Amino acid sequence: MKIERLTELEGLTPRRGPVVLAIMDGVAYGAHAEGDAVRSALTPTLDWLHQNCPGTRLKAHGTAVGMPSDDDMGNSEIGHNAIGCGRVFSQGAKLVSEAIAAGALFRGPVWQDLIENSLAHGSTLHFIGLVSDGNVHSHIDHLRGLIKAAVHAGVRRIRVHALLDGRDVGETSALDYIDPLEAELEALNARGADCRIASGGGRMVITMDRYGADWDMVRCGWDVHVHGRGRTFSSAHQAIVRLRQETGAIDQDLPAFVVAADGEPVGPIQDHDSVVIFNFRGDRAMELCNAFEVDDFSKFDRGRRPPVRFAGMMQYDGDLNIPRRYLVDPPGLDRTVGEFLCNEGVRQLAISETQKFGHVTYFFNGNRSCKFDEDLEEYVEIRSDNVPFDQRPAMKAAEITDRVIKSITRSDCRFIRMNFPNGDMVGHTGNFLATEIAVEVVDLCLGRLVPAVRAAGGVLIVTADHGNADDMYERDKKSGDVITADGRRKMKTCHSLNRVPCLIYDPDFNGEYGLGGNDALGITSLAATCINLLGYRAPEDYDPAVIAFP
Repeated sequence: MKIERLTELEGLTPRRGPVVLAIMDGVAYGAHAEGDAVRSALTPTLDWLHQNCPGTRLKAHGTAVGMPSDDDMGNSEIGHNAIGCGRVFSQGAKLVSEAIAAGALFRGPVWQDLIENSLAHGSTLHFIGLVSDGNVHSHIDHLRGLIKAAVHAGVRRIRVHALLDGRDVGETSALDYIDPLEAELEALNARGADCRIASGGGRMVITMDRYGADWDMVRCGWDVHVHGRGRTFSSAHQAIVRLRQETGAIDQDLPAFVVAADGEPVGPIQDHDSVVIFNFRGDRAMELCNAFEVDDFSKFDRGRRPPVRFAGMMQYDGDLNIPRRYLVDPPGLDRTVGEFLCNEGVRQLAISETQKFGHVTYFFNGNRSCKFDEDLEEYVEIRSDNVPFDQRPAMKAAEITDRVIKSITRSDCRFIRMNFPNGDMVGHTGNFLATEIAVEVVDLCLGRLVPAVRAAGGVLIVTADHGNADDMYERDKKSGDVITADGRRKMKTCHSLNRVPCLIYDPDFNGEYGLGGNDALGITSLAATCINLLGYRAPEDYDPAVIAFP
């Protein structure tokens, strides 16, 4: 394969220090002062950067990052894909919707095999995934389409293992999805099918761990989904209502439950069943895939692993072949910033804590787990604390900053990409005060980076992958007023549709470039911007840089 090379950018002398891309996860420009934890936080460093550095506001949601429509939120996965690839690719949500609408998914060999297996053995077809329309990890319409097609193909026994959201949608909206779904399943049952919700629980309690942060979540999910072991209820509706009353938890934190009839679970996974994870996003699906597919598995005791036909909605990791079988081809992301810079011999550091480590590595590199060059790329993961994020809003921002400053001082890498997870992970908890503190911690760390970059003669680009902390209150869609319940504001735990900052601190700037002045730019433009500031022309098919040269 021919190696694609970059060419030198005339008119800009590369700085002697590194280009540092600091991604403030979940920090954007809020549309409303009330509920904007970024605006209300004390942020002297961000204030100074806004007053003294060139900057602009970039789109980080909708079609600007490959989502089906501009009503769709951005998220960390597609945000880092976009930043790392420099172009807009159709993402999982759109690819799956198109595959279902066109019927291509159901004509595929993997779907056909799952159906044939269920018909041949008279066995159950199971669907495991996040039941909401958040369109970040899944969409309930995809689940509906799969169930409808399976019943049409003759499958009679279907079980849904429903992970509750409350993170990419309203914090207590689970019944808005579960109740209609149970009604639709009952309608199918009236026509001779046997369809039930079999198990479930909050996404931050069971099943949807990522990056090996808490395998016990996956063990808990395995127990309820596969073995039907857990506290039993007569329906998912009853489970949600009762668990809310008992715990006061929002949906993402509700305990696991099993649906039972006559004292027996209605849907444990058994020999010769077919199983589909219908999430299209991979980071919180891969661990469960491993539990189903890996023979020499040591993360927890699975008990008896039933032989099943298993598939994911998409292939979540092509390098690691996870899962082995899937329904929809993933986006063909290629020619990333990291790959181009390796071709030029540029040493790179990618760093975050566990919760976002895969975003500056796997997602940034176009859903690629392996490095492009072992000698040129250094990946550093700071292990996250296994505690609720609003109890530790500082997370590991200080440790990340320590390590980056060490690299800046040693001048051992020319390009550093780093992620501060605080604004996103704490914002998802719905705790406003903790989110303010999270933003202030990030600002404090930026305040440490600025003098280090100045001393090294580098460039600091401060940006984000999407919004979250900037929009913490639920609002009426028509009036825009904050929604209250029991005299309290209803907290919003999902991402926002707001633009994100791009601030360029270049202490050796001498008028070589200016802002491009294009209001339509999205975060894909960060790729060309980084390449330009490293002294190279960006590939012609990359989206234009934020900066422009005379």
